[in-house]
Amino acid sequence: MDEFYARDRRWHPPARHPDYKTSVTRSPNYAAISLDQTVSEITGPVFGHTDIDAIDNDLLSNFTRPGEHPVGERIIVHGRVLDENARPVPNTLVEIWQANASGRYRHKKDSYLGALDPNFGGCGRTMTDDQGYYFFRTVKPGAYPWRNWVNDWRPAHIHVSVFGSGFTQRLITQMYFEGDPLIAKCPIVATIPDPAAVDLLIARLDMNATVPLDSIAYRFDIVLRGRRSTLFENRLEGN
Repeated sequence: MDEFYARDRRWHPPARHPDYKTSVTRSPNYAAISLDQTVSEITGPVFGHTDIDAIDNDLLSNFTRPGEHPVGERIIVHGRVLDENARPVPNTLVEIWQANASGRYRHKKDSYLGALDPNFGGCGRTMTDDQGYYFFRTVKPGAYPWRNWVNDWRPAHIHVSVFGSGFTQRLITQMYFEGDPLIAKCPIVATIPDPAAVDLLIARLDMNATVPLDSIAYRFDIVLRGRRSTLFENRLEGN
């Protein structure tokens, strides 16, 4: 029988952190209550390769007008989705969304002064292969200010979503870029108590995967707790 790994709650940020202002109003005032999930929630819907378009993982072309290209530094983001014992997690849906090169999202409520790019949608998705590998082409997002304190800026980042075998089995995180000085100054990053955990959110420059005269590559492996997750809600199979 596989052993289980206990969840180390010191590894994760607290729900309430005063320097991250909106966490104060969004954090719960009472203890969480465990609710049993139904079979439909933990088994479906599932995603397959037939649900993914051929260019869904190519943000350099999936929103462009004919003959045009997005503005910004062309990059590749790639890596593997692994369980806690470094085994590949195949056939897993990975989604990303991000600001454009000027630091602006394609969202009607984003009022930042950065320009919208008519050739950049800012989102993509792909399925991991049998070795847990995923791959995106995109532009490097810009930093942007946010109304936390007077002069807070988000470092360049890409939001990453990973689905499990059912729709409710979803993890969301953010990926940062190696060498960005704004990482250490970000109030959201500062909520993470362990510097080693912050380090795992930083994608590394990967010159071996760059495309000469085209795109710089960054490597970002995503590690899940998977089948060896914490014993949870009295279910031996874990989360």
